[in-house]
Amino acid sequence: MPSQSQALLRHVVYYFRVVAIYPFRRFFGSLFFFCFSVMTSEDEVFTSPEIAKSFDFASEERIYSWWEAQGYFKPSFDQGADPFVIPMPPPNVTGSLHMGHAMFVTLEDIMVRYNRMKGRPTLWIPGTDHAGIATQLVVEKMLASEGIKRAELGREEFTKRVWEWKEKYGGTITNQIRRLGASCDWTREHFTLDEQLSRAVVEAFVRLHEKGLIYQGSYMVNWSPNLQTAVSDLEVEYSEEPGTLFYIKYRVAGGSRDDFLTIATTRPETLFGDTAIAVNPEDERYAKYIGRQAIVPLTFGRHVPIIADRYVDKEFGTGVLKISPGHDHNDYHIARKLGLPILNVMNKDGTLNEVAGLYCGLDRFEVRKKVWSDLEEVGLAVKKESHVLRVPRSQRGGEVIEPLVSKQWFVTMEPLAEKALHAVEKGQLTILPERFEKTYNHWLTNIKDWCISRQLWWGHRIPVWYIVGKDCEEEYIVARSAEEALLKAHEKYGKSVEIYQDPDVLDTWFSSALWPFSTLGWPDVCAEDFKKFYPTTILETGHDILFFWVARMVMMGIEFTGNTPFSYVYLHGLIRDSQGRKMSKTLGNVIDPIDTIKEYGTDALRFTLSLGTAGQDLNLSSERLMSNKALTNKLWNAGKFILQNLPNRSDVSAWEQLLAYKFDTEETLLELPLPECWVVSELHELIDIVTTSYDKFFFGDAGREIYDFFWGDFADWYIEASKTRFYHSWSNSVASVAQGVLLYVFENILILLHPFMPFVTEELWQALPYRRQALIVSQWPRTSLPRDAKSIKRFENLQSLIRAIRNARAEYSVEPAKRISASIVASTDVLDYISSEKQVLALLSRLDLQHVHFVESPPDNAKQSVHLVAGEGLEAYIPLADMVDISAELQRLAKRLSKMQSEYDALIARLNSPSFIEKAPEEVVRGVREKACNAEEKIALTKNRLAFLQSTVSSSV
Repeated sequence: MPSQSQALLRHVVYYFRVVAIYPFRRFFGSLFFFCFSVMTSEDEVFTSPEIAKSFDFASEERIYSWWEAQGYFKPSFDQGADPFVIPMPPPNVTGSLHMGHAMFVTLEDIMVRYNRMKGRPTLWIPGTDHAGIATQLVVEKMLASEGIKRAELGREEFTKRVWEWKEKYGGTITNQIRRLGASCDWTREHFTLDEQLSRAVVEAFVRLHEKGLIYQGSYMVNWSPNLQTAVSDLEVEYSEEPGTLFYIKYRVAGGSRDDFLTIATTRPETLFGDTAIAVNPEDERYAKYIGRQAIVPLTFGRHVPIIADRYVDKEFGTGVLKISPGHDHNDYHIARKLGLPILNVMNKDGTLNEVAGLYCGLDRFEVRKKVWSDLEEVGLAVKKESHVLRVPRSQRGGEVIEPLVSKQWFVTMEPLAEKALHAVEKGQLTILPERFEKTYNHWLTNIKDWCISRQLWWGHRIPVWYIVGKDCEEEYIVARSAEEALLKAHEKYGKSVEIYQDPDVLDTWFSSALWPFSTLGWPDVCAEDFKKFYPTTILETGHDILFFWVARMVMMGIEFTGNTPFSYVYLHGLIRDSQGRKMSKTLGNVIDPIDTIKEYGTDALRFTLSLGTAGQDLNLSSERLMSNKALTNKLWNAGKFILQNLPNRSDVSAWEQLLAYKFDTEETLLELPLPECWVVSELHELIDIVTTSYDKFFFGDAGREIYDFFWGDFADWYIEASKTRFYHSWSNSVASVAQGVLLYVFENILILLHPFMPFVTEELWQALPYRRQALIVSQWPRTSLPRDAKSIKRFENLQSLIRAIRNARAEYSVEPAKRISASIVASTDVLDYISSEKQVLALLSRLDLQHVHFVESPPDNAKQSVHLVAGEGLEAYIPLADMVDISAELQRLAKRLSKMQSEYDALIARLNSPSFIEKAPEEVVRGVREKACNAEEKIALTKNRLAFLQSTVSSSV
């Protein structure tokens, strides 16, 4: 039993692992884990199936802590192979675990554990993203609950409060990732606002600016009125919502009362920003107005040109388009192309500005209603009709996003995109599945400049300083620090100059784009981790952020390091519910991973998620989870059986003999009895198939192959067959060989399955006596091991025979405990290997071993027997009297046939009735026809069975 001090230490370690705040956990973590590893033995961590009825999910955290304490998550260069490196997609520090996180953690951990067992120095870099908008929103809401507004605190104090929140709550997501079994190196955990990563962000900005790739300008962005910041395309979600299409008259200047154009718009409040009216040049209805002027309603006679442009859809609305370049992305591009002026009528808070005249200061949606009312009063409102709108909403705040022209910082993307395109074209980067290459190429070919500034207080402050009293757009300094900026300002403008920093922060995706190399020490290219582990091996993430994150990492990696940041990109699909619907709180179909783990176990969840196909969405259901929980139980029970039938740990000589068995040469394989030779051969085939699947990232295929072999071949067939060696054999040597095979096959199953189901496999591995090392760092089995095709074929014949007998028993409802006789008919060579395993045949078919005969021709009682054909040249005859009471069965079948015939006649009578055919719904008639067909088939089968039974009675007389 552990001492009180050991028990106390485990509680303290658990506190620092799960409860303690982030910086203290990191600072003291290694000290506590050292103590944990010294004072806690394997016996106190692991539970054996010999003791426990089933695998206890509560032990998962204990096993995880033990792995971490032993240092297994750190890369080891003992074997000197090429490193395998994955940068973890950093989840938002505000986040709680959802199934998307569970998916990427599972897939990445599968890759990491596989390559670690293959002997490669393996590094999985964990971390979290500062999530500018999301985090600022969370803290603002927290302050609001205390009656405090951000503006009242000021930037410095507000930022301090955000850091305090982060230190208190920021570790939630990482602790939840640990619950999934993520074997990442937590000693290298990063946060995007860490000092090192912040230095990398500033360096990247400065270098891009020095190359002329960063500029400041006024362009259209996605503006969030509530958040008061520009947001990226990724942070805008479009929803189909009911709305209104408003039809408005625009009079033609200098024309009669009948000269007007009717425009259909969903946003009448933006008409104050109209700078042109456009029609299609091929639209004859409006040809006479092209080149003239239109009067914008409610603007006291402001004129705009009527122009022709092929962009206008003649079929939509009236075929006339109002151009409001300041408030519509498409209108903005048309205006830029044609040189039209751009009018902004909106303030940053979503109210209208002075350009709107009398409507100045009113909310945009209030103006929409008032404008329409006023248009009706002046006779310029034609009509309005219901229309489904595609509304852009903020992913964070939920409010409607406003396209707005705003002064921002941008990155020129085209030269960066060109290099990223070449990387895929030249094979330096492989995207999996391959079909996403088209998406990647399309986006980079049509790339727009990237707006990287955000009007927030939480994030990386833009390293730009302005000169007091100078024009911000013309006079500014880019520097790596405030000290450097002041020095540059003094050199250029004199010692008395004053400077101030740009108040904006960088888009969160800017720091994320540097993640694969900033986490390894860049811009210090001499950093040990950078030299050892960059470029990384693979980036795994969801296909939905291929553009917004993956492509940007590729561009930045090539730009700053000269190499693609990874060789492969593996894209997974979305997790949907059992009906294929996207999970959402609105639908109430969100499945919480932590709740799922408590009910089904981490291993079952991981295995379920891993069986999907790369790039395709996965439907998650409780049935699938339950099925894979059953796999955990099956593994546990298999381990229990094996341990119960292995020698006692204290029997040293028996264990020496057992551990001396080798099954990896053709000579030793061919010496094995048929079931043993078969299962070892199949295992060796499995190792090759699974290893290839792992190497090709076909994880679903690998999982299914292991599942089928373990459950279908090993558990259902070999374990059952091995019972004859232990319970029905008088040979210790045969039993010893079976023990050796059970141990060899089972330990290899645990190795192959470990990347998918790490907890139960490690628990079972530790229960096996004389393990030299933990499963997590055990060596992956060699490929191309010998297999005997002849034994495989022979055992498959034996299986076919057993299945045929089992089916016959089921067909005649033979009681499971009843033993029956049989005559096995085959050629001499087939009988030789079948009869050598007669105990296996008898046990698995429930045959009476004393009355099993192996003959080369049918027995004398063949006509009174059920004849089974198991395969070419292999048959069986089962005496019918052994299986059923023939007289009673004849009476039962006759009675059943009479009932079936009556039911069938009733169905036919309905189908022959004209009134039924004419009046009944088509699906009802079809259902009756199907029932009649099924009844007819059952009657035919029952008549055949009766005829067979009657023939056996007559032939026996």
